[in-house]
Amino acid sequence: MFLLPALALLGALVVYPIGYSVYRSFLDASGDGFAGVDNYHEVFTDERIRTALKNNVIWVIVAPSVATALGLIFAVLTERVRWGTAFKIVVFMPMAISMLAAGIIFRLVYEQNPDRGVANAVWVGIHDTFKAPAPFPGAHPRDDKLLTGAGGAFTTRTVVKAGTPAVLPLVGAKPKDLKGAKDAAAPREAAGNVTGTVWRDFTRGGGGTPGVIDPGEKALKGVTVEAVRDGRTVASATSAADGTFTLPKSADGALLSLPASNFAAPYNGVDWLGPSLVTPAIIGAYVWMWAGFAMVLIAAGLASVPRELLEAARVDGANEWQVFRRVTVPLLAPVLGVVLVTLMINVLKIFDLVYIIAPGASLDNANVLALQLYQSSFGTDVNQGVGSAIAVFLLVLVLPVMLVNLRRIRRERQR
Repeated sequence: MFLLPALALLGALVVYPIGYSVYRSFLDASGDGFAGVDNYHEVFTDERIRTALKNNVIWVIVAPSVATALGLIFAVLTERVRWGTAFKIVVFMPMAISMLAAGIIFRLVYEQNPDRGVANAVWVGIHDTFKAPAPFPGAHPRDDKLLTGAGGAFTTRTVVKAGTPAVLPLVGAKPKDLKGAKDAAAPREAAGNVTGTVWRDFTRGGGGTPGVIDPGEKALKGVTVEAVRDGRTVASATSAADGTFTLPKSADGALLSLPASNFAAPYNGVDWLGPSLVTPAIIGAYVWMWAGFAMVLIAAGLASVPRELLEAARVDGANEWQVFRRVTVPLLAPVLGVVLVTLMINVLKIFDLVYIIAPGASLDNANVLALQLYQSSFGTDVNQGVGSAIAVFLLVLVLPVMLVNLRRIRRERQR
């Protein structure tokens, strides 16, 4: 009698839905005809569902392992940090955020535009630290009378001569790349050397003469100019603040080339939510949320570890790494097992993060079983027979993990 209310609730919310899902998985899309095992056959043959299954395997292997490892590292290190409690609060704080909110946050974090996405802003900053961006992306000649283009580079149509200044007029330079630029100066003659000027051949308000340096036109500083003869670079120079450059005598009789590196589009970062990286990116968001959960449980287990054993190991000559690997981790094995199993069950039914973070173009590549269950049951191509089959298959995948957890609990009780 005492158990009856709980059993009735359990039956209504758990037993009946499971039983009906098994029954529905043997019916067709309409629910009126018997389909046999056709729905289960589709589960293992449909390309989208197979992708979802493959992604679930990646999730089960990677996400719990990484979250547990980070939780262990944080738990051990925070014992030695003065502000360990505050650090634990910060790491655990994402657990207070719903999956929906976390998905929206990381959708913005992974935004392709570096001006909006934090991940690409950091990545582009690191990239540009080691490889300077092009000084004038998108700049190009006004026409092909003086310069001709090929492969993003521009080359003079005629060879240059020492004593005859070369003019390299360009347009299309962006205003933000010309901030603080000086007015272009006429090339200065240098005995035996080849000189010239690179500038933006554009006058505000119109006017001016194309190919001629007019008052107020801006110099293009930092443009690489190469002298090319017989397909080989014989000399190179970089334009100064006033746009002028000077090449040695070896450039006499050569063609001048402006390499494509001067005008290459700026590095725009990584396509985090593209087909190849969308699953690892979403797993990163999951680890951000659940590493704090793992840390708190492991820290609680670490607090119960006898300190005498750790000190005894140190007295016997073990270094900190040996103490951690041979004493701390084995003593924490039961707690690590609890965390790992809990997270494995959790990731098998992951849905929210994938649905929110993955854009439409990459949703099929990031697909998981719980999301496919939703799409098959309530999406545009509704087939609740297939959806029920996926639900039963998902239950079968979860059961072994649950049984392992139950056996562990029983062993601990017997101790």
